[in-house]
Amino acid sequence: MTTEPRQPSKTMGFTTLFLIEMWERFGYYGMTAVVVLFMVQQLGYTDDRANLTFGAFSALAYAVPAIGGWVGDKLLGSRRTTILGSVILFFGYTMLSIPNHPGFLFPALGLVAVGGGIFKANPANLISKLYEGDPAKIDSAFTMYYMAVNLGATISQIATPLIAIKWGWHTAFAVCAVGLFIGIINYFVMSRYLAHVGSEPDFQPLNLKRLFLVLIGIAVGIVLVTFIIQNLTVARMIVVLAFFAMLAIFAIMMRKGTEYERKGLLAVLLLTAQGMLFFIFYQQMSTSLTLFSLRNVNLDFYGYNVPAGQVQALNPIWIFLLSPPLAWLYNKLGRGKGDFHIATKFAMGFAILSLGFFAYGFSGHFAVDGKVSFWWMIIGYAFQSLGELLISGLGLAVVARYVGPALRGFIMGVWFLSTGISQYLGSYVATYASVPENVTNPVQTLPLYTDLFMKLGIVAVIGTVIAAMMVPLMKRLSVASQAPVEAA
Repeated sequence: MTTEPRQPSKTMGFTTLFLIEMWERFGYYGMTAVVVLFMVQQLGYTDDRANLTFGAFSALAYAVPAIGGWVGDKLLGSRRTTILGSVILFFGYTMLSIPNHPGFLFPALGLVAVGGGIFKANPANLISKLYEGDPAKIDSAFTMYYMAVNLGATISQIATPLIAIKWGWHTAFAVCAVGLFIGIINYFVMSRYLAHVGSEPDFQPLNLKRLFLVLIGIAVGIVLVTFIIQNLTVARMIVVLAFFAMLAIFAIMMRKGTEYERKGLLAVLLLTAQGMLFFIFYQQMSTSLTLFSLRNVNLDFYGYNVPAGQVQALNPIWIFLLSPPLAWLYNKLGRGKGDFHIATKFAMGFAILSLGFFAYGFSGHFAVDGKVSFWWMIIGYAFQSLGELLISGLGLAVVARYVGPALRGFIMGVWFLSTGISQYLGSYVATYASVPENVTNPVQTLPLYTDLFMKLGIVAVIGTVIAAMMVPLMKRLSVASQAPVEAA
């Protein structure tokens, strides 16, 4: 009598990926909570230079996953590449934590950008493989996976600004390195739950020649990224080239693909364009909204003086609170008459996002001596975070649903490339509220920020209209792109 082999636990596999993503985001968002303030307050950078430096860094951090996804898919395997990216990130945060060496800022950011890029697409690709063939579960899994991002971000964005104030900037960066170290150890301990999941190279012996070539490429990439971040004109040119490269990638893949693949890729392309618009808004959290908090928000909240960098923690706190009920709703609708189409969710997301920026903009009418109540930030971040869940939180689910397994990791990387481009654009948009060096009066700085936020609210309304108009087309593309799957 034979017994059926025990099926690997999807729950434990998901938990393994949830935790490594949580710790990776702990490091990243802990760093981003303080790095712009570090450049402005510690290094004496102007608002323009700090915003655009951070924009160049974040653009490259989100562009490299296009390569990281390919390395995971074709060369080393998604599981191995996840660990490789984590180790590089650890060294980047460690370099940032070295005190009295401001010259380390750019190479450290280079390490973080490349390490994050190598890491980023691969856990998401493993999630899609874990729930292959179950679209409702994929939406739910990616929503909960997105909660991992925000759980790590919540903890670190609360902690690092306080640590920076009490023990210094470099200690705050050191905490980010410690988080990565914990995540790496935990991943090794739980790796057995992912033994059955991965891309093709994961199930083959490690090819040392490929590993050596990848490491050489990573070293060259770190040098190039370090150079680009320091040279803002070059960064701007790279972003333009990346945009056209992204369009070329889609064009080539659509030309080579089958009819069904082309329709799936077109669906991804159209939703990617909407995602790019969203990330222009998202980038304001680390740039204009953080500097707005520093200069024009009354940070005394019932006796607690909120550090300006800590205001960003409102975003992951809200997402952490909203993700479980939203995932529950997706599952419930999926079991009933059917969930909202993903294109409809994008349109709803933009509508809600506009309310957040209108809240920031209207707050100026209630300012006292140029400073607004902290409650306006709580309200604005609530709308902004719900909009984010409906757009960015489902961005990877778009790829998982409409792109075949062979190309999924690479196309997820392209999604992150589009995110990087739009985050640079977001940093550029933030410069429209840059405060002149000789201006310190909150009454004078307030209208710079509120005017920008009102204009962004109007742009979000336009995004809502465009997204709503595209829903019928997206529904047709969805049916066509999934036809061969349903017939199988």
